[in-house]
Amino acid sequence: MENIALTEAVYYILLSLDQPLHGYGIMQNIERISGGRVRLAAGTLYGALNSLLERQWIRALPEEKGGRRKEYQITESGRAAVRREIERLRELLANGECITVLWN
Repeated sequence: MENIALTEAVYYILLSLDQPLHGYGIMQNIERISGGRVRLAAGTLYGALNSLLERQWIRALPEEKGGRRKEYQITESGRAAVRREIERLRELLANGECITVLWN
């Protein structure tokens, strides 16, 4: 299992895909859950989606006949990556509290 820090874009994409969404829906959901702070450009989103597909952290759902929008959903491997990232962020916060005490 990889123990790497996720980019903010990847983290929010994975969080957004608990339910199947198409690209525009992902962008809207990220903006919503980040309180408007994170807005992904289409190129950033689709580059990250391709990378996440290669890592098998997400999967593309079969397109319905006549459907033009591809939908994506997180996989168990993707959920594990999010859990590792949350734990990493918790450690950073805990270390930050220690650093604040030492440096103040």
